[in-house]
Amino acid sequence: MSKLSIGIDVGGTKILAVAIDPSDSTILFESRADTSDSADALIAALADIVEVVSEGATAVSGNAKPVVRNVGLGLPGIVDSTGMLRAAPNLQCAIDVDVKSRLEAILGLPIVVENDASCAAWAEAMLGAGRGVRDLLLVTLGTGIGGGIVRSGELVRGAHGFAGEPGHMLVDPSGPTCTCGRSGCWERFASGTGLGWLGSRAALRGDAPGLLEQVGGDAERIDGELVSVAAQSGDQGALDVFGEFSWWLAAGLANLANLLDPELLLIGGGLADCADLYLEQTRVHFRELVLGGAARTETGIEVATLGSRAGAVGAALLAIGGKTEKS
Repeated sequence: MSKLSIGIDVGGTKILAVAIDPSDSTILFESRADTSDSADALIAALADIVEVVSEGATAVSGNAKPVVRNVGLGLPGIVDSTGMLRAAPNLQCAIDVDVKSRLEAILGLPIVVENDASCAAWAEAMLGAGRGVRDLLLVTLGTGIGGGIVRSGELVRGAHGFAGEPGHMLVDPSGPTCTCGRSGCWERFASGTGLGWLGSRAALRGDAPGLLEQVGGDAERIDGELVSVAAQSGDQGALDVFGEFSWWLAAGLANLANLLDPELLLIGGGLADCADLYLEQTRVHFRELVLGGAARTETGIEVATLGSRAGAVGAALLAIGGKTEKS
């Protein structure tokens, strides 16, 4: 090994970087750091973590220090075709900051910048649950909902680089207010935050007394994590909340399938870890809601397999031209 590609996934609170061998995409070293709250500090942290994973990969390989060939960067928000972050509720310090050029000047390396969920979708298509599938969508369920689209074996970026934001599909104009400022976005029902909102609403209706008891009667304190833990322990009210959640998730997936007709829909993000609580119900509702139902070729709905590393690995792959050197 004489070359490295480094991928970095920037979240609202954490940064994950991986160094991979471009010949086979083996992860040689990874490192995490806190996300900074200013543009200057963020760029310094990104430069530092590149050095950390480079040095770590060198130590692991036991060979002479490999050359870092390129760096891929996944950012959480709308990234335009020039690599500039234009909107990001969870990384506002980097909005309209030319992170790409500034980091290139520090590192002396080419930087590729993409949306973080698009990076994850590409990793799943190349190495994960979507390997061998030419048309797929990844939907990441976390605090909000992100997404990435692979169409005919290519990552879909859109005319301006903004493609892949399914969380802000309008599904209920009278629904709860979203962080984007509108009301009724899909992510307000089918994300981790949405799961908490559904739990709070169920508790206020009297349908989830166990959840309400755990928060001392204050339904506003119910969040997605509490609902998940309660459901895993068998609390019927929490399980019923997941039943409602599965309908909202299926409704959004059906909209995406009606529009893009993918072969495979992948579920990633933090809520993928408890997919056993909702996946089968989601599949049932999806078949009921998608246009044509049983008459159409079935679209698979599966859980992504690369976990929290998907965004960083995908960023590295995109930096080397979207594939491994042997692909």
